[in-house]
Amino acid sequence: MRFGRLAAMGAVAVLILIAGVWGSWGSAQHVMLTKGREQGTVRLTRCGEDTCAGPYTPVSAGSTARARVEIEKSVAVRKGGIYTVVIKPGSDEVVRSGPAGVLYAWVPLGGALLLASVVVAGGLGRVRAGWVLAGTGVALLTAAFVAV
Repeated sequence: MRFGRLAAMGAVAVLILIAGVWGSWGSAQHVMLTKGREQGTVRLTRCGEDTCAGPYTPVSAGSTARARVEIEKSVAVRKGGIYTVVIKPGSDEVVRSGPAGVLYAWVPLGGALLLASVVVAGGLGRVRAGWVLAGTGVALLTAAFVAV
C-alpha cells in the first residue's frame, strides 16, 4: 500500500513539473534561443482586452520594420512602454526578451514548483525536498516580479 501511494504521489509531482515546463517553453524557447530570430523593440500604442500592439523597430540584421506587432497583455507590458522583443517565426506576434523576458517566460514553472512542493512534502513525506522546490519556485517568481 505504501509503495502505491509513493508511486502515485511521485507521478503527480513529476506530472506537475512537466506541465510547468510545457507551459513555460512556448514563450521561453523564443526568448532563450534567439540565434537567427528577428529581434528589436516595440513601442506599445494600443492595448485591448488580451493583447497590446505597436510599431516594431528592428535591431538584428535581416529583421524588417513592421507597422504593427502584437504582444500578450500582461503585467509585463504597459501602454506607452518600449520593450525589447523577439518575433515568433511566421507571425506578427512578439515576446519580451532580455532578463525580464526570460524570467517572465518561466513563471508557469515557478507556480508548478510551488504546487509540486506541497505534493512532495505532504504526499511523499520528503519535507526537505519540498522546501527546496518551494524555495526555488518563490525565488523564480520573486525574480520575475522584480525584473518586470
